[in-house]
Amino acid sequence: MTTPRTLGTDQTRARLQDLIVIDVRAPAEYATGHLPGALNVPLDRLRHALPELRHAADRGDLLLVCASGNRSANACRTLAEQGIAAATLTGGTTAWAAAGHDLHQPAATATGSARTRARWSMERQVRCTAGVLVLLGLLLGVLVHPAFEILAAGVAGGLVLSALTDTCGMALLLARLPHNRPRSADLATTLAALRRR
Repeated sequence: MTTPRTLGTDQTRARLQDLIVIDVRAPAEYATGHLPGALNVPLDRLRHALPELRHAADRGDLLLVCASGNRSANACRTLAEQGIAAATLTGGTTAWAAAGHDLHQPAATATGSARTRARWSMERQVRCTAGVLVLLGLLLGVLVHPAFEILAAGVAGGLVLSALTDTCGMALLLARLPHNRPRSADLATTLAALRRR
């Protein structure tokens, strides 16, 4: 498997106007803040968007972005398998914000509504879910039957595997929840914008 091309935050900022930025995070994560001009194509919808991404890549350089750079690197490899060249932002939106660059929010979520405040990054969702499952397994193990402690051990094992493989099965499952999925109208708008590039 080839290593995707990477761009640092300074390189990206210097070229931002010339790049077609695709944020591959879940819509709820994208809404918490994204690179200026970034379009949201969640990782699990990437294959659906291949024709539009190929069209956009023929007209400019693609930069794929996520929170840390892991999902966008996976997305780059997926595109490379289809003959579509793309780069990834080293460190993702976390590095972008740490370098002092602005993150934009969609106009509908910039109002500070309760719905906006309720949106969590995928990392935060994974930490919360893992913690709840571990506590539930331990509690059920004490109150019902010790075999329920296997749930806590399973989550711990999954977290270790996640760290060793630099993937996260729980994040993939959580990305399928309704609040993390794009509305079809939002994805259709994004794909139309890519076709116009």
